[in-house]
Amino acid sequence: MLTESQLNHAIGLLEQSDALMIAAGAGIGVDSGLPDFRGTEGFWNAYPALGAQKIAFHEIATPAAFRRRPQQAWGFYGHRLNLYRNTVPHEGFRILLKWAATKAAGYSIFTSNVDGQFQLAGFDPQRINECHGSIHRLQCMLPCSETIWSAHKFEPVIDTINCRLENAAPTCPRCGGMARPNILMFQDWNWLEQHQEQQADRQERWLQTVSRPLVIEIGAGTAIPTVRHFSHRIVQQYGGRLIRINVREPTVSGKADLGLAAGAVEALSALDLAWKAHHSKGGSRL
Repeated sequence: MLTESQLNHAIGLLEQSDALMIAAGAGIGVDSGLPDFRGTEGFWNAYPALGAQKIAFHEIATPAAFRRRPQQAWGFYGHRLNLYRNTVPHEGFRILLKWAATKAAGYSIFTSNVDGQFQLAGFDPQRINECHGSIHRLQCMLPCSETIWSAHKFEPVIDTINCRLENAAPTCPRCGGMARPNILMFQDWNWLEQHQEQQADRQERWLQTVSRPLVIEIGAGTAIPTVRHFSHRIVQQYGGRLIRINVREPTVSGKADLGLAAGAVEALSALDLAWKAHHSKGGSRL
């Protein structure tokens, strides 16, 4: 339950900003029913076949797994691809999109998630920076070229009990070898990053046009702090402010910023209701 002080603080931050920067980690997807792989036990609960073999996330999420046990590696990633395709983004995405549309300088998204949920929720793909790549794109395992292509033609058939791909793995259109997700994995020296670099370049150009960005950071922890480092850079380099929404690690360093110990839907819904109440009393619009 958010306090009145927290709600008022958040409204003030929303009012003063001319641009919205949404920074998202795995925690944002929990309210949509997606696993966040928090800890080894959490990962094995989501993938019991891997748990039975004591295969940790950092062991299956590697190019080496595709070379040594391709049916199992594609069983894991194919299951995730099907899951993400069939997941409906939660109400919090709609709230963020509504807020973003009101900002004079617009919005941008920085996410470590590879699930494509922001695109499914209706956000402009040209305004999204997926720093670890996307499961919805493929590349050659070798790679034989710099080619990256859509995974939309690949329909994985998964034996979920054993975490194995039952149909043929996708292949490279140039050399015919096996393809892999265009995702930055652990111990990965062959990730083709040019698509993500283009996303990052667009985002940096946009940042040059804003003057009062507000970072709304959701579900980004300290175990892999990529998103948190990005949020802090926006605050320090661009004079931004920060609302951090995180169930377990909501602490912020500056008094002008705000940390909320809540999930995405709980926090965003409460803020949206508070904003509507504020506006009904004559407050300025976002």
